[in-house]
Amino acid sequence: MEDPTLERHFKSHRDAVTGVDFSLNKKQLVSGSMDSCLMVWSLKPQMRAYRFVGHKDAVMCVQFSPSGHLIASGSRDKTVRLWVPSVKGESTAFKAHTATVRSVHFSSDGQSLVTASDDKSVKVWAVHRQKFLFSFSQHINWVRCAKFSPDGRLIVSSSDDRTVKLWDKASRECIHSFCEHSGFVPHVDFHPSGTCIASASTDNTVKVWDVRMNRLLQHYQVHSASVNSLSFHPSGNYLITASNDSTLKILDLLEGRLLYTLHGHQGPATCVAFSRTGEFFASGSFDEQVMVWKTNFDAADYSDVLKTQKYSMNVNGAFNNVKPMDTGNGDIQKSGTSRQEKQSEMDFGEIPDKQKTQEAVEMVRKQQEQIDETSLATTLQHIVGQLDVLTQTVSILEQRLTLTEDKLKECLENQQKIAQSKSN
Repeated sequence: MEDPTLERHFKSHRDAVTGVDFSLNKKQLVSGSMDSCLMVWSLKPQMRAYRFVGHKDAVMCVQFSPSGHLIASGSRDKTVRLWVPSVKGESTAFKAHTATVRSVHFSSDGQSLVTASDDKSVKVWAVHRQKFLFSFSQHINWVRCAKFSPDGRLIVSSSDDRTVKLWDKASRECIHSFCEHSGFVPHVDFHPSGTCIASASTDNTVKVWDVRMNRLLQHYQVHSASVNSLSFHPSGNYLITASNDSTLKILDLLEGRLLYTLHGHQGPATCVAFSRTGEFFASGSFDEQVMVWKTNFDAADYSDVLKTQKYSMNVNGAFNNVKPMDTGNGDIQKSGTSRQEKQSEMDFGEIPDKQKTQEAVEMVRKQQEQIDETSLATTLQHIVGQLDVLTQTVSILEQRLTLTEDKLKECLENQQKIAQSKSN
């Protein structure tokens, strides 16, 4: 296991960097800035960067489409632009909101775009012809961020009204509001599995929520200033955050603790994003620099992890088995648990056939019979671990979310008992 390393840094912006995103093929990186420009950087050595000019005011957000053929940007000029990331940098613009556009995000199929604005609304658009579809208007302050779930059925938004709201795209209704932050919530995102969200707040905290049970899973207070941005690793095992304290933090979600603190920027870190494969991540700052880092810490497991992420994976089991969270501010350089041990909780490779599913069920039964009943802690640990295997295997094969509800509830009750016993 190696530490993340700074690979390259780019400095052509003339003001604070507000957003970064990688293209699908890892060959390009886009950044937006308060200088009203977009920069498209080539990650190949000696290749020139392109400056895209069109917005009449600060660029607040940028994102590549899933295919990499378009870039969306939102601006203080109240417009959204769709760019072709080529030498010419051609773009089309449409007025999306009546105030600053803070966030743009493509659906996973690239057909829809969701935008968030200081006009307190969230809007959904058809990318083709930039046609307005519908809007959500229940926030009572600026909406800083809005994202589609991986399957496109849900939208999550965060606001200066200190709430995170979950919306159903089909019914166009707010199905839940998370109100536990004591500060503004500038950023929110879905876990790759779609079962959880993470939010970053000016109260210096990061929270991870279960969107099925509508409950708080994890709470991190590792920054000493406002948290501006976050990004999930494609494996779902890690979360990276950027803060006004000028640092980036990498959180180990399976261990529930701070894994790395990265110092590089000379001003508040405003944005951060993993590449689509997780091998790299990029960060931007008030210091006008864009930095590209090589992840390193889990390189051996990428291919297996990403195979699993092609399917609808239930991450609840992995989070239920998490250790107590580290809320200190110390720099943790390495985890004491091996990557292979942690990876085994979530990596199941290719989709199993029915025979393998039956074998998994039989394995659960046999191993549970062999558990030493004299140790309550060991018993609970094995039950949770084997139910995770059963739950995730069936989920991958059948994609039925209700098949193991009883066992999931039992698992949650056991975890609550463990948490209560530790708190006592």
